[in-house]
This record gives sequence, structure tokens and C-alpha cells, in this order.
Amino acid sequence: MRTIYRTLDRRLLRDVALVALADGVVGISYGAISTGSGFGAWLPVVMSLVVFAGAAQFLFVGLVAAGGSPFAAAVAGLLVNSRHLPFGMAVSDVLGRRGRILGSHLMTDENVAFALAQEDAARRRAAYWACGIGIFVCWNVGVLAGAFAGTVIGDTDAFGLDAAFPAVLLALVLPSLKDRDTRHAAVAGGVVALAATPFLPAGLPVLLALAGVLVLVVRR
Repeated sequence: MRTIYRTLDRRLLRDVALVALADGVVGISYGAISTGSGFGAWLPVVMSLVVFAGAAQFLFVGLVAAGGSPFAAAVAGLLVNSRHLPFGMAVSDVLGRRGRILGSHLMTDENVAFALAQEDAARRRAAYWACGIGIFVCWNVGVLAGAFAGTVIGDTDAFGLDAAFPAVLLALVLPSLKDRDTRHAAVAGGVVALAATPFLPAGLPVLLALAGVLVLVVRR
């Protein structure tokens, strides 16, 4: 750990710390929303330790709380996390053989971005692990605090915490919408999901939104 922090400069450490703290705040909202939606406090805590995938966790809780099946929610979460496949290829040199399992578990959008922004291999590794460990600790502490706060608050919607779920997904999607074809695919998928929502159980319209990918296939 000391080697990691010696490799990074003060400015980068500050940026990593701010990102980790921000994720901790989002973790508080996730824990509070989960328990406020009727789930036991243990569920968000265990999911955060074992799954550790913020957007997928929000999606799972949101869909099940809306009446969707756990299976559909799990599939939707896997689809959201499918972006980790190209991420893993991009940082394969950072993980190495010995750190591949733990490093894959700690993989997030943030630490991949920090790693790829560095110029040399040593700084890439240091940035990846420092950010990954920092986010893991802050996220789980935040989820634990939020889970118990949610049991006291009860109605988390009154505090606007429910807005954290769509905000997280929107933050993940926005960078990709710079591409025109991707925007058209996203709009097509959104239209399909909205049209199917009145007729299908919660969770299935999200999966049907994948039909928007056909727009990319047709254009190419």
C-alpha cells in the first residue's frame, strides 16, 4: 500500500479521495433506498461486499421494488455490467496474473478511467488500486450507514434519495451519447421500453430496450 501512495502525486491522490468520498455519498442513498423500499438492512450490505457494482445494485433494487422479478432484475444488472468486459481488456496489464481476481472485483468506471489516464505502467497500477480500494471502502461504509438510516427515515422519496438511481445510470450513459448512432439506438430502446411498460411486468421493458441495438446493426 505504501508503494502505491509513493507512486502517486498529491494532486492525483486528492482526485482519487474526492471520487471515493462521492461514491460513499451515493452508497448512503443506495442503502437508504433499499431499506426504505422494504428490503432488510442485510441485503444492500451483502450485495455491496459481494457484487460491488453500484449501477447494477441500484437497478436490481429498483426493479424488484417496482414489482419486477428478481431474475429480470439480475439479468438487467448483468447487462449493465457487461461494459466491464472491454474494461478488463483495457487494464489487463494493470491487473497482472496474481491480482486478476481481486482487481476484477474492485473494477469500476472510475479506477479504470484513472488508470488509463496515466502515462507509465507503475502509475497506472498505483492509480487503479488506490482508487479501487478507496471506492470499495467508502462505498461499503456509505451503504452500511444508509441501510440503517433508511430504517429510521422510512419514506426515502421524501428526501429525494430516489433520484440517485436514475442519476447514476444517466451519468454512465451520457459519455456514450456523443456518438450519433448510439444516440439513435438509445432513443429507439427508450421508445420500445416506454411502449411496453403498460403491458409487461416491471423489469421486462428494460430488457426489451435492447432492441435499440438493432439500429446500430442496420446502420452498419
